[in-house]
Amino acid sequence: MMEFAEPWLCDIAVEQGRLDNANGHYQKHFRDLAGLYRDADAFAAILDRRADEVAYEVTSYTPGAKTSDLIMGVTRMEPGKVGDEYFLTRGHIHARGDRPEIYHTLSGKGLMQLESPDGTSKIIEMAPGQVCYVPPYWIHRSVNVGREDLVMFFAYPADSGQDYGIIERSGGMRYRIVDDGAGGWTTQDNPDWRNRTRAEIDAILAPEGVAA
Repeated sequence: MMEFAEPWLCDIAVEQGRLDNANGHYQKHFRDLAGLYRDADAFAAILDRRADEVAYEVTSYTPGAKTSDLIMGVTRMEPGKVGDEYFLTRGHIHARGDRPEIYHTLSGKGLMQLESPDGTSKIIEMAPGQVCYVPPYWIHRSVNVGREDLVMFFAYPADSGQDYGIIERSGGMRYRIVDDGAGGWTTQDNPDWRNRTRAEIDAILAPEGVAA
């Protein structure tokens, strides 16, 4: 006889940026984000003061590991800048590249920065109440361009996995998100960025997902 999974209820504490009754939690401290920002001196200054402070954190609920299961959770990211570059998450592509993800902004002002395997860039502005759909095969990261915590709910198939190294292997993402000097944001070319080879792109798009 088939066994049915038990329903589960989680509360979202928006002010704390937390999913309560979760079974997963991780934090990224500023010391964990070395290499993400172009202004090394500005980042070193932040490390002098805030190395052990939390830059962003995730609380999540994982019911299982099947394709039909959904991982859901909440991300909370501090506001701020390294030099003129806004705080961001490490970003990733799903290890099984054909898996999508949704992000629902609960509070704050942010961007979803996306990049296709062949280098096409998309930037989606995210405000409270809006839902961003990240299609399969897109590299994505969140950027806090506001003055308060950016809090987002997310959900994706439980067997997706993450490849965080894909951004590092390309020297970062194609554009950096920086202060426009008027309280807003703009993009700036990343001179360290390099496009992926045809073989790398084919590996990402293969049915098995992203190559290690």
